[in-house]
Amino acid sequence: MAAILAGLLYASAAVFVAGLAWRIRQYATTPAPLKIPTTPAPTTRGGVAVRLAREVVLFESLFKASLWTWLFGWTFHAGLALVLARHLRYFTDPVWDWVAFVQPFGVYAGFAMAAGLAGLWARRFLVDRIRYISTPSDHLMLALLLAIAASGLAMKYVAHTDIVAVKSFIRGLFVLQVREIPADPLLAVHLALVCALMLVFPFSKLLHAPGLFFSPGRNQVDDPRERRHLAEWAARLETK
Repeated sequence: MAAILAGLLYASAAVFVAGLAWRIRQYATTPAPLKIPTTPAPTTRGGVAVRLAREVVLFESLFKASLWTWLFGWTFHAGLALVLARHLRYFTDPVWDWVAFVQPFGVYAGFAMAAGLAGLWARRFLVDRIRYISTPSDHLMLALLLAIAASGLAMKYVAHTDIVAVKSFIRGLFVLQVREIPADPLLAVHLALVCALMLVFPFSKLLHAPGLFFSPGRNQVDDPRERRHLAEWAARLETK
């Protein structure tokens, strides 16, 4: 089982990194011919950076649009961030001090993550206009994320696994060694679900994570009177 899981993790990580790099390159090279910042917008680059930071940390525009969606979405993402931070203990030796500090919070963050996902999924059934535009892939993404959260919590509270052996297995992958892993079906399911998430991430709506930073409505300075906005292709035509 260790060899199969190692192969899945290597393959899915490669697809995730290559696919994400390809998508980011696409975003970065897509022309933005118009000055279209969502107003009221900052008039300086520093202001744009602060605006993006508020979007990343506080989900400011979502808060203004829908309070319930903001609550479920922010709860899920905040929980996910803490869960990922907690999982860094499997990759570091010795464990960093701040990672050790967030360990107890990361446990409860798993419940917050699951609760946020459940709320977002319920919204796709209970809100008419959201149900109308929801596609099978939307439901599958939410089901996949919820299954990852549920299987992780189950390993903590239902069927414990040998986390020392898991850490040895994970760290072995960094030096191209396939070490033994506990013969735990729940662990195998959890890792397989994580692999599935990495495989589909670069080709799904989950790309809103990096895509936010390339949104013209968010990353442009509101200075059309002070500075003429020229797309790269338009600038080349002018020089000719």
